[in-house]
Amino acid sequence: MTSPASRRPDESMTLLVEVMEKPLDPGYAEAARRRGSGQVPARGAGPLLLLLVAVLLGLMTVTAAQELRAPSEGPSAREVLEQEIDERQRTADALREQTVVLNDEIEELQSAALTEADQGLLEQLRLDGVVTGSTAVSGPGLLLTLSDDEGEPGPDQAPSDSRVQAVDLQTVVNALWASGAEAISVGGQRLTSLSAIRHAGEAILVDLVPLPGPSYEVRAIGDPEDMQAAYARTGAPAYTQLLASEWGIESSMSVVEDIDLPSVGSQGLRYAEPVEPGPDKTEEEDP
Repeated sequence: MTSPASRRPDESMTLLVEVMEKPLDPGYAEAARRRGSGQVPARGAGPLLLLLVAVLLGLMTVTAAQELRAPSEGPSAREVLEQEIDERQRTADALREQTVVLNDEIEELQSAALTEADQGLLEQLRLDGVVTGSTAVSGPGLLLTLSDDEGEPGPDQAPSDSRVQAVDLQTVVNALWASGAEAISVGGQRLTSLSAIRHAGEAILVDLVPLPGPSYEVRAIGDPEDMQAAYARTGAPAYTQLLASEWGIESSMSVVEDIDLPSVGSQGLRYAEPVEPGPDKTEEEDP
């Protein structure tokens, strides 16, 4: 029987033997051999490729930064919002004009129906329409204008101090009502018993309609001479003088021979009460 050939005792540890006997990678060993023999190793394409990649990345970064800083060619969010506001305003104006036209048709039909039936009721409805603003009116009256100060505000003044405020228009309007005005409009908006003049941010609203500045016109129909005399006895003239002296808000008043104020349409009833029969009327008793 033939005995097997002798085996190395470390034959099962090939990987460890390879690491111990050949610690250098073949590529490193070849480079060391060339360096030892005086040969200069050829420069590979690795450094050049790395340089090209770095330059390309730098150019891409600079281009991206310039695009982010450059202004956008499309409309900004503010411009889009302004366009939407203008579009909604035009729609609201068109609907308001349509409402006025329909109310005029209703008044014509109502007048035609009551002309022969009840003249007293027709006259009462006409007077009520003037008071409530549901009927367009025209006649002589006064034109009062308040204008913002266009100059620079003082060191102790806020920019809004030199602009007309809602309270300024309220003061003038209340004085005109007290002076006998029959109908009033502010910035073209007819006032009724349900109207409100107020602020919304920096804008002045009359019945939710913004008024364009910097000048605000208040038109009042009535006897000009009587209204001027009664207006002078109110506190409004002293108030407007204070606005001019303290904040540069100018005001003026003039007589207008013909003022046209539009209708605001029919006003909804909040409540109603039945009319009690007079002493000359007898109620029919149930059988």
